[in-house]
Amino acid sequence: MTALARRLVIVLAALGFAILPLPAAAQNPPAPATPKAQPVKPKPKSPATPPSTPAPAAAPAPAPDGRPPDLAFGAFQRGYYITAFALATKNVDDKSDPKAMTLLGELYANGLGVAQDDQKAAEWYKLAADRGDREAMFALAMFKLAGRAGPRDRDASAKWLAAAAKLGQPLAAYDLALLYIEGQLFPQDFARAAELLRVAAEAGNPEAQYALGTLYKGGRGVARDMHQAVYLFGLAALADYTDAEVEYAIALYNGDGVTRNQEVAAALFHKAALKNNPVAQNRLAHILASGLGAPADPVAATKWHLISKARGETDFALDDFVAKLDPDKRAAGEAEAKKWIDELKKGPPS
Repeated sequence: MTALARRLVIVLAALGFAILPLPAAAQNPPAPATPKAQPVKPKPKSPATPPSTPAPAAAPAPAPDGRPPDLAFGAFQRGYYITAFALATKNVDDKSDPKAMTLLGELYANGLGVAQDDQKAAEWYKLAADRGDREAMFALAMFKLAGRAGPRDRDASAKWLAAAAKLGQPLAAYDLALLYIEGQLFPQDFARAAELLRVAAEAGNPEAQYALGTLYKGGRGVARDMHQAVYLFGLAALADYTDAEVEYAIALYNGDGVTRNQEVAAALFHKAALKNNPVAQNRLAHILASGLGAPADPVAATKWHLISKARGETDFALDDFVAKLDPDKRAAGEAEAKKWIDELKKGPPS
């Protein structure tokens, strides 16, 4: 399933559920639990010939608002794309259901259960968008931006993003906010960007939570509020968003907008360092060199400093620290760093 398919699943599955607003401020946002290894999230697989009939299962529960369950979308979620196509087609024929039209667009867009066909996908998305379906509007915006089913058209993409965002589509709100921050298709407007980011943040989008946090931290488009910034960084950090983990760790380490906790900060820096964030690697090296937040470990401090330095982080204080180390410890740290850097040079596995 493509990234767009996964995003559509997440957003559509959330329809009908109440979204709780973010509190106005958080004096002491909860610290993320001690990081552990990040699990690999399995991706749904599309069999070469999807079964036309799902395996027996309990009847889907009705939607929270009392609507009958969407069997077509349920089949789509489970990977039964031929069944999803048949059920969605029936819903279109019987009820002119715009959500079924959007689902047909998704199936054609990704070649799930049918031959991949951008033109047919765009036609279905357009039919659904004209009937007010915000997910179809967002899909059309992505098509226009990528130049699928026609030439690339950023203006048309922005138009559909705006239409979807107006209806509360969180991913559209996030992408549109970025356009207001960028200031090319629209006049730069941080206040409008903050409004849109809040829509996406309240829907649980970690990228939006992080971006809105940076606006609160810098006082751009909103009044500067470190408590709110740290609260948002904490939410995004709990969703394993690396940049937010680093920002949250910095705030925790310094006690800025949150109760100081250097030990949790060190754990978060370590987690982000393992994901190859150079800022986290640099901060972790300082912690291990000083012993503030974690036991001093000059070999590990050397390792993380050299790795972050190889990724562009300049730090003369750590250069001096390493230069003054016992030669054996310095050599051990250099050897550990070399292993890491050599692996990075190999690139991701093919």
